Amino acid sequence: MTQATTIPHRADAGRPVVVYDGDCAFCRGQVDRMRRRDPGGIFEYVPRCQERLEERFRQIVEGDFNSGMRLIEPDGRVYVAADAVFHIARRLRGWRRLAWLYRVPLLHALFRWGYALVAKNRHRLARGCEEGTCKL
Repeated sequence: MTQATTIPHRADAGRPVVVYDGDCAFCRGQVDRMRRRDPGGIFEYVPRCQERLEERFRQIVEGDFNSGMRLIEPDGRVYVAADAVFHIARRLRGWRRLAWLYRVPLLHALFRWGYALVAKNRHRLARGCEEGTCKL
């Protein structure tokens, strides 16, 4: 699921929703970095393990969540992994100036490959994680 899909469920209050692996220290650290660049609260940040999340956003049940974070737009479009990062970065101060690089074909493929590599190894990249199990 790398392309946007449209479904009837919408993000609350017209804000895009970033859904991330809340059980992963690396993922939580990256979301903290995003939040520091988002002082105006453009996005709502929701851990994947939040109760009743599938009821709110039925579209996240589809696909393998290990493929990456999700960005759910208010109109129902869903972006996954590197595509989500691009749509987040283009709205955040300090990152929006570089976000256009994702649209360069060769770089686009490189970013997607790099994201997949990081997602696969995220538990090894985080401090406090041993053998794929994070200490919360």
